[in-house]
Parts: sequence; C-alpha cells; structure tokens
Amino acid sequence: MQMIVYGIPNCNTVKKARTWLTDNGIDYEFHDFKKQGITAEKLQQWCAAFGWEVVLNKKGTTWKKLTPDQQAAVKDEKSAIAVLLNHTSMIKRPVVEQQGKAILISFDEELYSKLLK
Repeated sequence: MQMIVYGIPNCNTVKKARTWLTDNGIDYEFHDFKKQGITAEKLQQWCAAFGWEVVLNKKGTTWKKLTPDQQAAVKDEKSAIAVLLNHTSMIKRPVVEQQGKAILISFDEELYSKLLK
C-alpha cells in the first residue's frame, strides 16, 4: 500500500500524524512541500477531494499576514490555488494520499484509526 504524507516537518499536526503512523506500524513516504514543492494539479486534486475552503488554512499566521485585499481576492478554487502555490504554509496539513488518492487532511486520531487500520 503506497502512502504519501504531505506537509512540513516542523508542523505540530504533521508531527502528531507521523508519530501515530509510525506507532501503528504504517509505512509511508513523507513529502515536504516546503522543500520539494507542490503542483497546481496536486492542489486541484486535494480541492476536489476536500473542498478548497478546507485545503486553504485561514487559521494560520501566514493567512493572517496577508493584507485584507489579498485575503478578499481568495474567493474560489482558482484564486485559492494561486495563493497556495505562493504560500505553501497555508496548505492545511498533513494531507495523506493512499494509492495516489487524497484520503485524509489534518490529523484526527479516530479518523486515522478508522481509515488506516
């Protein structure tokens, strides 16, 4: 079973998810999108799976550092993807893919247990 976890290594939510996966003996590949980047196509897939409003993390400091005009310009999937490509820190993380399909976003131990065990 090929699993890829997308995120950034110093994010606390990513750390929790990776620890849970390791503790439960689940093998995965880690993709650091700060270093390795992310494509518009990948973001489109995630938006299709979860909705662009979920993929775009408006609770983080990167979003809050945008000007009100920049924030107001994000009004649909296309504009969200454009801002996410320039500010990967605003991607909700981690995103877990299994067999090339996005199945989880963020970390919820109960949901991980249900879908991955």
